[in-house]
Amino acid sequence: MKENLIVTGGLGFIGSNLIKLLLKKKFSIINIDNVSYSSNFFNLKDLPKKNYKFIKCDINNKKKLVNIFKVYKPLAIFNLAAETHVDRSIDSPKSFIESNIVGVFNLLEAFREHYKKYKKIKLIHISTDEVFGDIIKGRSNEDYPYKPSSPYAASKASSNHLVSSYVRTFKIPAIITNCSNNYGPCQHPEKLIPKLIYNILNNIPLPIYGDGKNSREWIFVEDHCDALFQVFKKGKIGEFYNIGSNKNYNNLEITKKLINISSQHIKPGNHVKIKYVKDRPGHDKRYALNSDKINKKLLWKSSTGINKGLKKTFLWYLNNQKYFKSIKKIHITKRLGTI
Repeated sequence: MKENLIVTGGLGFIGSNLIKLLLKKKFSIINIDNVSYSSNFFNLKDLPKKNYKFIKCDINNKKKLVNIFKVYKPLAIFNLAAETHVDRSIDSPKSFIESNIVGVFNLLEAFREHYKKYKKIKLIHISTDEVFGDIIKGRSNEDYPYKPSSPYAASKASSNHLVSSYVRTFKIPAIITNCSNNYGPCQHPEKLIPKLIYNILNNIPLPIYGDGKNSREWIFVEDHCDALFQVFKKGKIGEFYNIGSNKNYNNLEITKKLINISSQHIKPGNHVKIKYVKDRPGHDKRYALNSDKINKKLLWKSSTGINKGLKKTFLWYLNNQKYFKSIKKIHITKRLGTI
C-alpha cells in the first residue's frame, strides 16, 4: 500500500526541496499549493510523474482540504504554506494574517475533522526563529519567550500558538519546528542570498541594509529538509524543535563570501560592489537558535558548511538562469518594506 504524505506550499523554496527528499525516501507526495507569486513550477520541473500529484488549493479552503485528506489518507502533513517575506509583511500585513493565521486555523479545523475518523496521521507545522525576536547574546531554546518584531514574525508566532493550543485542547497529533535562515537552490530572489546572486550575474550593485552587521544563523535547505524528515520519523507529538546550524554570519560576511565564490567561476562586472541602503524598519540585529534538543533527542545535526552551501547555491543559479525568467522582474528588483 502506498504511503502518502502531503506537503502544503510545495511549489515554494523549502517545500519543493522537501518534496524531492521525500520522493527519494519512496513516499507518494501530494503537493497542495495556492500558486501565489512565490510559487514556482520551475522548482519541480524535473520530477517524475510517478508518486507525485499536484493539487491547486489554498489552505483557507477547509472543505477542499477535508476532501483531499479523506481521499489520500496521508500519514503526515508538512505545513509550509505561508507568506514569508518580512519586507512584504511591512507593506501589506493583511495577506500574512490571512495566510499564516487564518489559513493555519482552517488547516487545523480540517485536520481535526479528519482525525476524528482517521487516527494514523500527524501534522508537522514549520515555523521560524523570527518568533523569538532579537537575540543579542546567547541562543534561544524552545522555551524562550516569543517577542516578534515584524508582522511576518507575529503571524508565525500566532500560528505556532494556534497549533499548540489544538494539541492541548483537541488532542490532535502535531509537532512544531522553528528553523533558522534557509538558503539554497530554488529560493525566490526577494531573499538576500538569491538576490545577491542575481545581481552578481547581472552586474548590478549589491544592496545591503543599514550597516550590514545584522547577524543570521544560516542553514542549507537540504539540511533543514533532512531535519524535518527526522521530526516526522522520530519527533514527539506536542513538542517544539529548533532547527539550526549553530553558525552565525552577518550580511556583510555573506556578501563577501558570495563575491569571492562567484569570482572563481565568472568575472563579475564593475558594478558588482556593496551598496549600503536604508535599513528595514524594526530590523532585528541577531537571530540565534539553540538546537541542542533535536541534536540530542533525534540525533540530527546540520552537515553543510557555509562555504560549501554557498558554492552549491551559486552554481545552481549560475546553471539555472532560466529560473529568474520564470519570475516577474518586478518581484526581483523592487525594494519593499521601506514605509
